[in-house]
Amino acid sequence: MSRFEKVNSKVVKVQLGAPVVARRGSMLAYSGQIGFTPHGVPGGMGGGMGGFGGLAGGLMQRAAGEHVSMMEAHGQGEVHYGFRGAHITLLDVAPGQQLQVEAERLLAHDSSLQTSTVFLGSGGIRQAISGAVTGQGLFTTQLSGSGSVAILSHGGTIALPVTPQSQVAVDPQAYVAALGQLSVEVAAKVGWRDAVGKGSGEAIQLKVTGQGTVYVQASERKL
Repeated sequence: MSRFEKVNSKVVKVQLGAPVVARRGSMLAYSGQIGFTPHGVPGGMGGGMGGFGGLAGGLMQRAAGEHVSMMEAHGQGEVHYGFRGAHITLLDVAPGQQLQVEAERLLAHDSSLQTSTVFLGSGGIRQAISGAVTGQGLFTTQLSGSGSVAILSHGGTIALPVTPQSQVAVDPQAYVAALGQLSVEVAAKVGWRDAVGKGSGEAIQLKVTGQGTVYVQASERKL
């Protein structure tokens, strides 16, 4: 049974016992005997880095720069979390699934979940530049194991099923998270001129393939 409970669309209450990890500055109120300590940067780089050669060091720095500071709450009691009035979606990660979510979208999660930073896409330097231009970023946070997660969005989210027979394309600014056995890659649908930002935003998309669910927000605003 999940320890996470939505109080309303913008606040989640978490019953402690086991620790919970949450975005720094998102704690609204708590009751009980609870302590808070800084939580380390998600460990390990996953995903392929082929085709980048000497750029690897710079990409690693970019990944570290996209990290959001987290705090761990431990003890007995309950904690209320929210962030800047953003809407909250609760997800349950089951064994064998992975949740891919941008660091800035991650509000809180069970400490039992393993986190890592993975490379978004494997299409070479062109796709890397496309990812940087869209604001989606080159890297994403991945959570695996078993536990609950609270993610943030503007205007709430819709859940779109993805199957091997039906992939989904998402606007990078509307993308929130992908849950299941899914691959998320940056895809430039038109020429180089559009890929570097001189054309319409729809030229750059996120291609989601595999088996699972992709979550899309009702807005193209960043947090």
